Amino acid sequence: MGIVVQKYGGSSVADATSIKRVAQRIVATKKAGHDVVVVVSAMGDTTDELIDLASQVAPLPPGRELDMLLTAGERISMAVLAMSIGTLGQEARSFTGSQAGVITDSEHGRAKIIDVTPGRIEAALAEGAIAIVAGFQGVSQTTKDITTLGRGGSDTTAVALAAALDADVCEIYTDVDGIFTADPRIVPNARQIPRISYEEMLEMAANGAKILHLRCVEYARRNDMPIHVRSSFSDKTGTWVVKTEDVIQEGHSMEQAIISGVAHDRSEAKITVVGVPDKVGEAATILQALADAQINIDMIVQNVSAATTSLTDISFTLPRADGQTAMTALARLKDQVGFEQLQYDDSVGKVSIVGAGMRSSPGITARFFRALADAGVNIEMISTSEIRISVVVTENQIDAAVNAAHAAFDLGTDEVEAVVYGGTGR
Repeated sequence: MGIVVQKYGGSSVADATSIKRVAQRIVATKKAGHDVVVVVSAMGDTTDELIDLASQVAPLPPGRELDMLLTAGERISMAVLAMSIGTLGQEARSFTGSQAGVITDSEHGRAKIIDVTPGRIEAALAEGAIAIVAGFQGVSQTTKDITTLGRGGSDTTAVALAAALDADVCEIYTDVDGIFTADPRIVPNARQIPRISYEEMLEMAANGAKILHLRCVEYARRNDMPIHVRSSFSDKTGTWVVKTEDVIQEGHSMEQAIISGVAHDRSEAKITVVGVPDKVGEAATILQALADAQINIDMIVQNVSAATTSLTDISFTLPRADGQTAMTALARLKDQVGFEQLQYDDSVGKVSIVGAGMRSSPGITARFFRALADAGVNIEMISTSEIRISVVVTENQIDAAVNAAHAAFDLGTDEVEAVVYGGTGR
């Protein structure tokens, strides 16, 4: 038997009872003959509570100290879980991200993993122990400060460790039974997907499906590491995220599986730069200001220049959390660029359909847009890739859009409704 890396999210280790249940599952995996490495998130809402605490004492806490505070949540989880495993007769050793060899850049709050040197983890496994690693954190290669990887970073920690240890699989345990064709909180008859490709999962994650973190899937694809998304509250087989050639869904070919799922994102905002002079380089200047502010933008639409004024409007979407930072950065450009005004709208959201089969299936866009129209949903912006179509709609129409798209492509099931065991879907 080889190495199995398991990751448990906050809802899976939310309290003492949950931790005991997780400990039993880990020990059962060990007794089955596997070497086991476990990555844990903070218990329940601990991270949110720590962020609230920081905001009460400092409106803008320094990144270094905020990272030091937030990593305490995972350290609590790893130690308590190791203790619980010990009561079941197995030795468990807990490690912080830095002790586990997770090396990152120096960007606090959103650090990227540069390397993983799991020497202490390998030594623990060689001595028969179960290794428990605090997720979401590492240590800067240059400053040697503690860093955090951003929300969902425990997923990335788990896949990175699995790759470094040449594990057989990385199991991501959450509070639903796998990956579904839509969020079961919105679409009760959403169907579980047995297998999905890295490419499709990347699109789903990038467009709001919170079951897996985007960087985690990117890391897995790059290292060809299979991910098994499962529930820590049941023993059901979950969803496998694998390379495209390994995707076989219930005997159907990839061509028949036109659409794999519907994703949505409520964390978007839209900025429109009104009256931009239609001159070479102005769009580049605007986008460079956002890049300098470390802001990722998503959809971009530029209107046709008005013939009488030679002015155009540029609209784009971005994470709502970066909205005010972006507005401040762009306001500084007003005199330089000469645009008329900025418009900000944070009452929008994004709905996307994803599927490798749409590459060779004409009419998908028309079918999607007709379904939205029939549901009374107005489209504000459109973006496409080879296997994804996304639209921006008003936030109060997201649920209607998701249900309409899901029904239009017959993605539902007549079987028992999906069960959400916890409260977050992570």
